[in-house]
Amino acid sequence: MTDRPYNVLFLCTGNTARSILAEAVLRAEGAGRFKAYSAGSQPKGVVNPFALMVLEAADYPTEGLRSKSWDEFAGEGAPTMDFIITVCDNAAGEACPYWPGKPATAHWGIEDPAAVEGTDLDKERAFVAALRYLKNRVTLFTSLPLASLDELALTSRLRAIGLIEGATGKHEDAA
Repeated sequence: MTDRPYNVLFLCTGNTARSILAEAVLRAEGAGRFKAYSAGSQPKGVVNPFALMVLEAADYPTEGLRSKSWDEFAGEGAPTMDFIITVCDNAAGEACPYWPGKPATAHWGIEDPAAVEGTDLDKERAFVAALRYLKNRVTLFTSLPLASLDELALTSRLRAIGLIEGATGKHEDAA
């Protein structure tokens, strides 16, 4: 696909939890081969503290993580995305901006850990599970032979990754 690092944008509605977790994991696991970003259609402007806590506990860097709008990546001067991956069912169903460069898209929906009610331990467990599911997906993604896959095979593999353990019920195309 490219001789530069692949640009990957993880999308979620609020950009406070799942997309942030995915961005952090890919930044670490795909360093050198991938540049990871995250954004939301309706960003809340803050990263969920449980997301930061579980990332730090798992030794993932959190510096620079912030909740931001997907408009930041659709405008002039934004990096051209190679991959757009939605991680929440709401974002998968929204009308997305035009993404220059015809990026490959997929939906890797998992339950929203930020929606969990209960004790702090209940919330932490939900974030740990979300991190595990996203790490598994990112690991499979980074192991794909991207340069040797045609568009159809790549799309098929990206979608299959979204169906592994922890997947939510919606399995549509992303962006």
